[in-house]
Amino acid sequence: MSGGDAASVVVRPMGDRALLAEAGSLDAVLALHATLDATRPAGVIDLVPAARTILIAVDPAVLAVSRARAWIVDAAEAAGTDAAGPGPLVEIAVRYDGPDLAGTAELLGLTPRALVERHLATEWSVAFTGFAPGFAYLVGAGWPFEVPRLAAPRTRVPAGAVGLAGSFCGAYPRETPGGWRLIGTTRATLFDPDADDPVLLAPRSRVRFTEVTG
Repeated sequence: MSGGDAASVVVRPMGDRALLAEAGSLDAVLALHATLDATRPAGVIDLVPAARTILIAVDPAVLAVSRARAWIVDAAEAAGTDAAGPGPLVEIAVRYDGPDLAGTAELLGLTPRALVERHLATEWSVAFTGFAPGFAYLVGAGWPFEVPRLAAPRTRVPAGAVGLAGSFCGAYPRETPGGWRLIGTTRATLFDPDADDPVLLAPRSRVRFTEVTG
């Protein structure tokens, strides 16, 4: 993150146990989150990135909020140096059988097969999580498409559905309503509350989709 980008990061109090860092873009959030994660001091309980913000929860008995704020400002100045390095790579097997595959391809001026190939060729990364436990918003380097959401969201999207919306890709960890365009399904366990690591796709994880056929 350049000095200009760092200057655009605004840090706001959120009660007496958290701070909210507001950045100007998703790229700025990703760079700042990587630096915060790599340099977090004792007393930082959680980092929760979103599209334009990061919520930093602290234990004020261990880390004073004023000290946490200074750490965030310093991290904003240093962000972009890739201090954290790449996240872990997760492979997710997908059957490209989604009900919106053909229609989405047509919207983008592609054949269904061409859309599948572009999706498979993209290395995705987890920008942030939300909406439902284990739901990861994936962004892809070189993914050029902006996919409009459905005009009328579905009342039921099954667990494992893989969809596109805007510049994001995501897989539904459980059955919920949703307006993303569904292009496939996966049997991967995206969220298991009883596991040591309940979320398969944590922020900064890299994701490669592989195709299930037959």
